[in-house]
Amino acid sequence: MPGRSMLSELMLKIGRALDRARIPYMIIGGQAVMLYGEPRLTKDIDITLGVGADPDSIKTICALLKKSGIKPLPPDPIGFAKKTMTLPALDPKSGVRLDLIFADSAFEKQALKRRKQRKIKNKNIYFVSAEDLIILKIIAGRPRDLDDARRILLKQKKLDYSDIESWLKKFGRALDADYLKLFKSIR
Repeated sequence: MPGRSMLSELMLKIGRALDRARIPYMIIGGQAVMLYGEPRLTKDIDITLGVGADPDSIKTICALLKKSGIKPLPPDPIGFAKKTMTLPALDPKSGVRLDLIFADSAFEKQALKRRKQRKIKNKNIYFVSAEDLIILKIIAGRPRDLDDARRILLKQKKLDYSDIESWLKKFGRALDADYLKLFKSIR
């Protein structure tokens, strides 16, 4: 399993490459949970990109990955990303998997505007906000995601609960689920 230092180096490498290409991004998933919640085992890096899954953007991301020594996993990365809005990749040096998510929804676009800069090894990198991470975890709804959301709620004392609840209501209406009730049950 890759060490924390190796994951940090890879996050910095991909963050610098995205910054140079002027592509907004934010680290989400387990790496962000460690920032806002508690340390836990995770061996991948999930990144939301501030571009849609159009062929030109996908080609740009593939070129950026290649230049960084990272290999897209699907044989047809353009077709795969257009269909799934994600592009799985692998850093052969560390064995770490990256999941790149192409932002398309209003929520993702808003979350990219609210992303937070954090220092890793004296370099800035962008992470999802704690509020938006909680929303993502509640919607995912798996036991581990709900536990992550609970731990973030316990550790983060200043959160915008009205924004969290507003988005959970919107997602609930769109997906016919009571995310707000779920959120209140873990809060």
